[in-house]
Amino acid sequence: MRYRVLGGTGIEVSVHCLGTMMFGAVGNPDHDDCARIVHAALDGGINFVDTADMYSAGESEEIVGKALRGRRDDVVLATKVHFPMGEGPNRGGNSRRWIVRAVEDSLRRLGTDWIDLYQVHRPDHTTDVEETLAALTDLVRAGKIRAFGCSTFPAEEIVEAHHVAERRALGRFRTEQPPYSILARGVEASVLPVCRRYRMGVLVWSPLASGFLSGRYRQGRPVDLG
Repeated sequence: MRYRVLGGTGIEVSVHCLGTMMFGAVGNPDHDDCARIVHAALDGGINFVDTADMYSAGESEEIVGKALRGRRDDVVLATKVHFPMGEGPNRGGNSRRWIVRAVEDSLRRLGTDWIDLYQVHRPDHTTDVEETLAALTDLVRAGKIRAFGCSTFPAEEIVEAHHVAERRALGRFRTEQPPYSILARGVEASVLPVCRRYRMGVLVWSPLASGFLSGRYRQGRPVDLG
């Protein structure tokens, strides 16, 4: 397995990251089977696991937490915040109020004292980016997270976040997680150059284009949905 440094943080991660979006009710509800997948990845040299609070309404984080018991120190663990986690106002977004609550919920579900990479899952145009960065910076200082990044942010919003971080002496986004495959290459125009400019790590999602590049879909053949 090859390893790279994550966005100038000094944290070394495997070039392959295990994504766990399909762990839980929306994909594989068998917790033991999901744990076997995690253990197989770790045994193969992968040390990077990515989840999110909204994957199966927190169930994915719970599965990952159980699977990493006894092996937590060997893993770079990433999760995300933004999407609503329940009914009613103030149960999602990028406000300080929600981030401070959400990180505690994720730590509990994951059964850990810290998160290595905490990612803002999407932009929130109702919240000043300074508010978000200040909350994340405080979480780093409190030892609850080690670094933070963003996911599916437009290039201009990444640039704005870096300018705000520099002006306000706040921590900055260390990574971006965009959709990227041979069928979705829009990030090549601006997002990837911006990430290179700011020495951000890039963690792509949907490299198989939601399964279209997996070989499952063939011209003239029926699709097996089983």
